[in-house]
Amino acid sequence: MFYWLMKHIAAGPLLHGMFRPWVRGLENVPQDGPAILASNHLAVIDSFVLPLVLSRKIRFIGKAEYFSGTGLKGRLKAGFFRGVGTIPVDRGGGKASEAALRTGLQVLESGNLFGIYPEGTRSPDGRLYRGKTGVARLALESGAPVIPVAMIGTDVAQPIGRVIPKPMRIGIVIGEPLDFSRYKGMENDRFILRSVTDEIMYALMSLSGQEYVDIYAATAKARIAAGHGSDGAPAEVGPPAPGGRPAPDVQVPVPPQDEAPPSVG
Repeated sequence: MFYWLMKHIAAGPLLHGMFRPWVRGLENVPQDGPAILASNHLAVIDSFVLPLVLSRKIRFIGKAEYFSGTGLKGRLKAGFFRGVGTIPVDRGGGKASEAALRTGLQVLESGNLFGIYPEGTRSPDGRLYRGKTGVARLALESGAPVIPVAMIGTDVAQPIGRVIPKPMRIGIVIGEPLDFSRYKGMENDRFILRSVTDEIMYALMSLSGQEYVDIYAATAKARIAAGHGSDGAPAEVGPPAPGGRPAPDVQVPVPPQDEAPPSVG
């Protein structure tokens, strides 16, 4: 109920007005049953914009500290994150990834949508970075289809370091579901996990038109923090696309001039 109130009465109309989201491929999201929505990650607002165009509730995981603030500001922040479907998970310590995986499996076992960012953190420069294999483990253990989702323009609306995003149109491109049932029971094979992850990342690259960098986004951020320039990694690092494939001949999608924001009931 709180999710419905946040989406339709509180945050929803405000965010719709700010971003006027356009969407393609909405028919690729199933009307019922579990599915993993694997998205590129350009800005904090990604987790707020995607739910705007879906008729079903989608759950993400978020840092536990988002929910532990004190005072009115802390309570409002925690309420907002809960309202948009975020589940608090303690991501500190060696068992952080396992806790996130188990949370995702619980969401999927309940027949719901689970959102995940395979890059693990926001892109530092708008490029697409190497995917972590947690999304592959989640897909193989749950048996749920993976639906690639490309966020378009959220990094322009909210660059890293900007708290309040600027109003502008945001795009969402949803690809066809990816079925990995052929790998059932192989979730402990690291080569299979890498292959599945690369297939997902290639789909994201094809949808988003982003340039690919074959290192982890966290590594790129560490390079920047260490003073190695504004680029997280030089363009020539690694293959041109995930899994060593040729880069797809695609451009960053733009909305048709006559495309109106979707109406979500």
